[in-house]
Amino acid sequence: MSMTKKPVTGMKDILPREMEIRDYAIGLIKETYKKFGFTSVETPAVEHIENLSSKQGGENEKLIFKILKRGEKLRLDEARSADDLVDGGLRYDLTVPLSRYYSNNANELPSPFKALQMGNVWRADRPQRGRYRQFMQCDIDILGEPTNLAEIELILATSTLLGKLDFKNFTIRINDRRILRAMVDYAGFEPLTTVSEEGVEPVKADAVDYDGIFITLDKMDKIGLDGVREELISVGNSSETVDKYLELFNKTTPDVAGIKFLKETLGEFLDESVTDGLAFIIQNVEAAKEAEFKMAFDPTLVRGMSYYTGPIFEISMDEYGGSVGGGGRYDEMIGRFTGQQTPACGFSIGFERIVMLLLERDFKVPGSAEKTAFMIEKNMPEDKMAKILTMAKERRAAGENINLVIMKKNKKFQKDQLKAEGYTEIVEFFSDRDI
Repeated sequence: MSMTKKPVTGMKDILPREMEIRDYAIGLIKETYKKFGFTSVETPAVEHIENLSSKQGGENEKLIFKILKRGEKLRLDEARSADDLVDGGLRYDLTVPLSRYYSNNANELPSPFKALQMGNVWRADRPQRGRYRQFMQCDIDILGEPTNLAEIELILATSTLLGKLDFKNFTIRINDRRILRAMVDYAGFEPLTTVSEEGVEPVKADAVDYDGIFITLDKMDKIGLDGVREELISVGNSSETVDKYLELFNKTTPDVAGIKFLKETLGEFLDESVTDGLAFIIQNVEAAKEAEFKMAFDPTLVRGMSYYTGPIFEISMDEYGGSVGGGGRYDEMIGRFTGQQTPACGFSIGFERIVMLLLERDFKVPGSAEKTAFMIEKNMPEDKMAKILTMAKERRAAGENINLVIMKKNKKFQKDQLKAEGYTEIVEFFSDRDI
């Protein structure tokens, strides 16, 4: 059977040019985030399947790469479903593993704990531009801090990093899951009745389907306000309720004034500390930011993960045409492991998308050492080779990058290739010449 040279669908080989940018970005990320007090941690790529399937990860739980049980635990003849055959899976994000990590190691960690985690995650998603089935995530999280200082620090650290990578005029959109719920309650949505099948009585749900409404709202940028209205009505919501709901979005501006409008309008449906907290975050970030970007209140921002409990945020860049990062507060997740609520908030940048944009810009890594190639004639005498190796060692010790290559017949092509790789000096050594 012949072997396949292409990588598995949705995964990619990384060429040297991209690897240079990735290494630089990783170094800058760690340097920048550590200045904000974040500490590097690492978690395993494989997680317990029950943690990954805890209904915390939204649609991502449908995209898990599951791992079969091994040895005697794999009992094919006794399995009633696919779930009986697996006990682990590749992590689809870094938040669930971090929550388990903190729950397991809290006694040995400071409080609050500021974590920096970078690593590959896997999702059985449909590959497209900037989206892969294996990709690196870069997260910073603050665990144990209940105040909005956590959100402010996360946004400032992330935006400072993007500024250092020469990104400008991006937007960080912010909302709060509690505002999303209050808007639904204000509009008067009721539990829906399931469509009856033949011989089956209709059944009314016990509670309002908040997640279903949010999933539809999240399509606003694709199907527009009219599309959202049509979809909400099509599942059984009254047109009066839907119109009252969507009217809120028409009247809300993308700034602190918009937050104030919702504070006054939603009244008893929302604790004023929620809107005051969002305004506090925006005003303080604007006052202390280093990079060139703007904060915008966006009441349509949902974020797909159901584990979010408070403020949520997302980075938008016009040159990408979508999100290149996001995060939010998830105060209830750690409690699912420990039984004790722990405040938690995190921000993740889309590392792969950031690298892709840098490549498309033909980004030059700043401050890199000059690259010199020593082209050595084939069959160089031993004494002269020793001199060349010593010379290379001395120049490397002085901070240069020296690459030794054997001279090929087509020297012009070889030189052109080296120049394309970034070598600014090429030194030729011949056996019949002094060194």
